[in-house]
Order: sequence, then C-alpha cells, then structure tokens
Amino acid sequence: MAARPTWQGHLKLSLVTCPVALFTATTSTNDVRFHLINPETNNRIRMVPTDPDTGPVERSDLVRGYEVSKDEYVLFDDADFDRVKLESTKTISIDKFVDETEIDRLFWDDPFFVVPEKGAGVEAFAVIRDAMKQQGKVALGCLVLRGKERQLALEVRGKGLVAYTLRAHDEVRDAEDYFGDIPTVKADPDMVEIASRIIGQKEADFDASDFKDRYDDALREMIKSRTKGGKGTVDVAEPDDTNVIDLMAALKKSLQGSAGGATPASAKKAPAKSAATKKAPPRKKAAA
Repeated sequence: MAARPTWQGHLKLSLVTCPVALFTATTSTNDVRFHLINPETNNRIRMVPTDPDTGPVERSDLVRGYEVSKDEYVLFDDADFDRVKLESTKTISIDKFVDETEIDRLFWDDPFFVVPEKGAGVEAFAVIRDAMKQQGKVALGCLVLRGKERQLALEVRGKGLVAYTLRAHDEVRDAEDYFGDIPTVKADPDMVEIASRIIGQKEADFDASDFKDRYDDALREMIKSRTKGGKGTVDVAEPDDTNVIDLMAALKKSLQGSAGGATPASAKKAPAKSAATKKAPPRKKAAA
C-alpha cells in the first residue's frame, strides 16, 4: 500500500507554482512497541476520555481549549482553526536561498520527501528543482504542519526535493548555558597526538546500514525468550571510568588495540549482574 501524504498543497517560487505532496521520510514501524496491561487480568488497558463530573465522553465530541486562568478556558472547534488562513497552510513559498553551512545543525529537524502531483505541474516542479540544483543553495520557506507554522529548508535529492522542518529560535537552548561551566583544561599535546592517531585508525566511510539498534534487538530477544517460557533477562556490563592517573597508558594501549584488534584496557567490563525475575502465573490470552 502506498504511503499517505502528510501534507498536500503547492510549491511556489516567485510566479512559478506546482502542486506537491509531502511524505514523511522516516518510519518507526519497526520499533518494538508495548501496551499497558493489567497483570491481574492480562487485559489491555484502554485510555477512555473521561469528564470528572459526567464520566466517559466520545472523543469526537471534544473541542480544544486554551487556559486563560485557573480552570477557565477559551474554547475552539475545527471551524475556528479553519478561519486562521495563512498562505503557508496550503503553499510552500520559497522566500530566500542560503548556503547549507549557514544553518546550525541544532535547528535541523524532521525530513520529508517533496513529490510533485501527477499532471501539468510536474514540469513546473522540474524547473524549480533544476534551478535550485544549478545554484547549489538550500531554499527556505514556511509551512503550517500539524497545527504549527514551521520554517522549511529544501534541498535537491535525485528527481525530487527533501524538506527539513527547522526548529524555531526559541526552541533551541543556548549551548553556553550548559558548556559555560566546563573547566578550562589544557590537554597534554602528546596525549592529543595519540588520540588523533586512534581517530585516524578508526576512520571510515559513513554507512547507515551499519547501525543496528542493539537495544531494540535485545528487547526482541527478551520477548522471544519470554514466549518460550524463559526468564528473558538481558545482562548489561558498563565500562569502567577512565583512571585519569593512567590516561597516557590507557591511550597507548588503546592505540595498540585499535591497530591489532585488541580490546583496550579502558574498555574492560565489570561483572554482569543478572536481573531478578519472577515467573508470572498462567493467565488468559491478552485482549487485542
């Protein structure tokens, strides 16, 4: 089944406009997900919207409210939000072009594939795409997405575009608030040289397929073990903290380990502690 678009509207560069759709570029369908279960009945818990005075209510009957003072709200329904009309609710208007390096990485957020709708608009899309590619710049525009206006950074990728939502300035914290208290330490040049050589030995090309979510894999193994009647424990050993006194020795041994495939001394693991588990009594099958 084809993915459903997250947003549909128009892409606009000056007087050139074309219909486009945005598709989420990432997926979480492979994540391990859990449900809340009542261990006494093995039934899945369902979250039911409840009014403290009248009891359960239908979610479709609810409206949104903005709290102006304690327990006092201004109410809004879908029609009210439809009255807030901005160009960015239906159109991504490209306002300016910048170098990618000008955008701090802290501001980059979710990626979306920008795809032209089939029809006469494909040619206009190609004009915008090829002009962007020729200039080698990142385009900036705005879009109302999930009830919030977000700035977008658009770049050419293959035959399409990729749009990244950018975090607003007030969403990104000042690094100096966290880094300011880090003591000023002059690192030993010889130690830096050895660490640089270790980095050089570990240099490689980036390959996203190399990354495996080991925690997710461990959860799957635990689930598999539980379904077969096992304890389903996962032992984890943490590395020891680096001994500052022996930092030079640890660096030298790490350098040797990187070259020969040996395990660095600083990576020795503490004895694993098995988690205590209690086997649950048989219960009826969980409700779907």
